[in-house]
Amino acid sequence: MTTLQPPAGVARRPDRLPKRDRRSWTGWGFIGPFAVVFAFVFLAPIAYSIYLSLFRDKLIGGTSFVGLDNYKQALQDDQFWSSLERVSLFLLIQVPIMLGIALLVALALDSGRLYGRNFFRISIFLPYAVPAVVATLMWGFMYGTRFGLVGDINSAFDVTLPDPLSADLVLASIGNIVTWEFVGYNMLIFYSALRVIPNSLYEAAEIDGAGQIRIISAIKLPAIRGALVIATIFSIIGSFQLFNEPSILRPLARNAITTDYTPNYYTYSLSFNGQQHNYSAAVAIIMGLITMVIAYVVQLRGMRKGA
Repeated sequence: MTTLQPPAGVARRPDRLPKRDRRSWTGWGFIGPFAVVFAFVFLAPIAYSIYLSLFRDKLIGGTSFVGLDNYKQALQDDQFWSSLERVSLFLLIQVPIMLGIALLVALALDSGRLYGRNFFRISIFLPYAVPAVVATLMWGFMYGTRFGLVGDINSAFDVTLPDPLSADLVLASIGNIVTWEFVGYNMLIFYSALRVIPNSLYEAAEIDGAGQIRIISAIKLPAIRGALVIATIFSIIGSFQLFNEPSILRPLARNAITTDYTPNYYTYSLSFNGQQHNYSAAVAIIMGLITMVIAYVVQLRGMRKGA
C-alpha cells in the first residue's frame, strides 16, 4: 500500500501539537496573569525582606552582610517577646469570645425562629463595612474620660468609671473594638456554612425525636467544622497582625500604648522611626514564621478526622 507524498518543492505541513499539550498550555494561559501578580505582590516582597534581614547598616562602612545576626538579636530582644506575649494573650481571650458570639448569632439566624432575621443579619454584619480606622476613632472618642462617652457618663451621674484607655484596660478595649468589627464577618462565614446543610438531616433528627441542642451538637457543628477552622485561622493571623487599633489609639493613651505594643507596631516603629530596616525585616520574618506554624497546627488539628 502506497502513501501520498507532497509534490516536490512544497513544504511539508508540521504536525499539530497533541491535544494534551494544547490543553496544558491553555491552563497556563488562564493562571499566568495571576501567577505574575502573585510573584510580584507576594513572593517578591518576602524575598526582598529576607534579603534585607541578612544585612545591617553601620555608621562606618555602610551596609554589610551579617548573616543571621539580626535573627539572633530579635530572639534576645525583650521588647519583641513582650509584644508577642501581649498579642498571644489577646489571641487566647478575644478570639474565642468573638467566634463564640458569631457562632451563637449564626445559629440563632439559622434556627428560623428569630423575627426579623434579615434585619439582624445586616445589622450585625454592618460594622465590618466600617473601615478599621473609622471604627477605632469612633470607639476612641467613646472611651475618652475628658471628652467622650465615658466622661459624659461620669459627669452626668457623678461617678468615676474605670478609664478604658488605662494601661490595665487598654488591651481589653482594643479587643472590644476588634470584636465589634469582625463578629459580623465570622457570623456570615458560619451562617453560609449552615445554610448548605441538607434538610433531610433535620427531618431525620426530628423523626428520631432529637431536640435543638442535640441537632446543634450532632448535625450543625460537625457540618461546619471547616468553616470554624477557617474562621479560627483568619482570626489567629489577624491577632498576630494587630496594628491599626493600637497605633490609632496611641495619641489618646501614650502611657499605656508604647511603640512596641504589638509585633507589627514594633516592626513599623523600627523601620520608619528608628531607621532600622534590616532588623525590622528580621522581626517581621520571625513573626511570619510563628504565625504560619501556629495556623498550620490549628488547621491540622481542626480538620483531623474524629477531632
